Amino acid sequence: MSQQIKITLPDGSVREYEKGTTGLQIASSISEGLARNVLAAKVNGQVWDATRPIQADSDVQLLTWNDNEGKNTFWHSSAHLLAEALEALYPGIKFGIGPPIETGFYYDVDFGDHTLDGSELEKIEQKMIELAREKNEYIRKDISKKDAISFYQQKGDEYKLDLLEGLEDGTITFYEQGNFTDLCRGPHIPNTGFIKAVKLTNIAGAYWRGDEKRKMLTRIYGVTFPKAKELQEYLVMLEEAKKRDHRKIGRELELFTFSEKVGMGLPLWLPKGTLLRERLVAFMKKAQDKSGYQQVTTPHIGHKALYETSGHYEKYGKDSFQPIATPHEGEEFLLKPMNCPHHCEIYKHKPRSYKDLPIRYAEFGTVYRYEQSGELHGLTRVRGFTQDDAHIFCRPDQVKEEFIKVIDLVLYVFKALGFENYTAQISLRDPEKPEKYIGSTEAWEKAEAAIIEAAAEKGLDTVTELGEAAFYGPKLDFMVKDALGRKWQLGTIQVDYQLPDRFQLEYIGSDNAKHRPVMIHRAPFGSLERFVAVLIEHCAGNFPLWLSPEQINILPISEKYIEYAEEIKAILDENGISGSIDNRDEKIGRKIRDSEVKKVPFMLIVGEKEQENRKLSVRKHGEGDLGNYSPEEFIKYFQGIISESLSKD
Repeated sequence: MSQQIKITLPDGSVREYEKGTTGLQIASSISEGLARNVLAAKVNGQVWDATRPIQADSDVQLLTWNDNEGKNTFWHSSAHLLAEALEALYPGIKFGIGPPIETGFYYDVDFGDHTLDGSELEKIEQKMIELAREKNEYIRKDISKKDAISFYQQKGDEYKLDLLEGLEDGTITFYEQGNFTDLCRGPHIPNTGFIKAVKLTNIAGAYWRGDEKRKMLTRIYGVTFPKAKELQEYLVMLEEAKKRDHRKIGRELELFTFSEKVGMGLPLWLPKGTLLRERLVAFMKKAQDKSGYQQVTTPHIGHKALYETSGHYEKYGKDSFQPIATPHEGEEFLLKPMNCPHHCEIYKHKPRSYKDLPIRYAEFGTVYRYEQSGELHGLTRVRGFTQDDAHIFCRPDQVKEEFIKVIDLVLYVFKALGFENYTAQISLRDPEKPEKYIGSTEAWEKAEAAIIEAAAEKGLDTVTELGEAAFYGPKLDFMVKDALGRKWQLGTIQVDYQLPDRFQLEYIGSDNAKHRPVMIHRAPFGSLERFVAVLIEHCAGNFPLWLSPEQINILPISEKYIEYAEEIKAILDENGISGSIDNRDEKIGRKIRDSEVKKVPFMLIVGEKEQENRKLSVRKHGEGDLGNYSPEEFIKYFQGIISESLSKD
């Protein structure tokens, strides 16, 4: 029997190695520099320890810090290092889970009677660095369920015993590094020495298993890096993120507020924020009108049976607002968690022909989800939000064409709002967990193929994620990077063969027989609230001119020129340019400074010379003096900026 195996690398080259070789050994055979940077290996699509033996012919990708899966492995290993440091400093503590997250990792810990405070984080960081310098290997060990249970019974860790209940014998592994052992599937980096810089960023509370009836654990968040310089750059970014926090800027610009009396997670939009929202809505409606969408309006509530038919009640009912009982016995309604069931009923209100399709219904519909109070965060996580929802009902042969048209709309939105850095995530079902999804395998395969082909045809930069599909169909999610390099999911398109079946939607085909339409769900903004939050942080409150709620501020040098300022404002109002007059009894320097703080795009200064010559002295936010313009010249200049930013070229 041959002891050689063939390893196919990402560039297509094939190399032969001895059976049992590791990713790290493959890296060493290519270059020592690569070997020093390899964190893990992707073997036939699965991420493995770089030190795990490969026993058969395989496709192998060597993962470094530059790969997302490499970072995840690094941060997962850092969570174990945090746990080792905690156990050394606080003997007898117990551990929940410690996963990597998008920007680092956390570990949920039961400290018993001890209450951890922020002053202790530096001590824990120092212990982590001390342990990292020992360069202890992360060692993977297969263990029987019986022995694993015995280990944690002796240790007295009920959380790990709880986790073990859901695991099958033969699938359980421990990882050891230094004096610490953890129940874990892995993978991990070769040794702790890769971790050079540590920052514990936050302490929060987290219920075990997310269940409010169970114990509250202490969640410690952290981030680590392979170089100290990268940590310093990250800390600078965090400081910038604080300045851009949408809650802070939203308060300063008077866009929105919250009230305990109204209820947690239910934003109140102030006049300037409402104007911003209305501009976003008008922008989207105009684009939709050109693309053949019809606007519809649906109620804020629906009969419970509606969501039972759609499957939403079964999937989300327990985590949503509870049913509203009416005086009629047994009758129950729900606050609307989704718009799509309502749109299905609109489609169904009369017979349809194949010639009618596609039908595109659009609605800015407010929906309600009961998010846990600990997960609420400004506008990014709320309990009531408005979606720029639309549902396209089409024939199967129209799916790809309609999907491509929606991609074009999403890209137009991103361009107009300055989001230039994005990837498209093709979110497919998890073939290992078919119980999570509804509908036939054949329908799923058709839907997934349509999305993959449309994304390829548009030349999108894509990644594929298994298990990220909606329960009723696959989707294309747009992952946008903001000005600070943070990733947000904005815009989604979903192909759905299931709801038309559940609602028994039909059209008469050219063969005079009944057929099911295909449904495409799409929301380029997604949640309008969340979109505004991301936009605020992306542009630090310096909105595109067409969107800014206060586009100009007219600054009279003294009260003698207020009448001229009002004349100018009236002309600008007639041309769709909104703003205000600062008629306070303040010096012009103070008025300019205040307008800069409010991030007003243009300041129009009027005094004696301006009034005599019927001119405006124009200043641009962040740039300064632009010179003198007549009102007509300024209007032309202003409209030119907007026209360029909203063009589709």
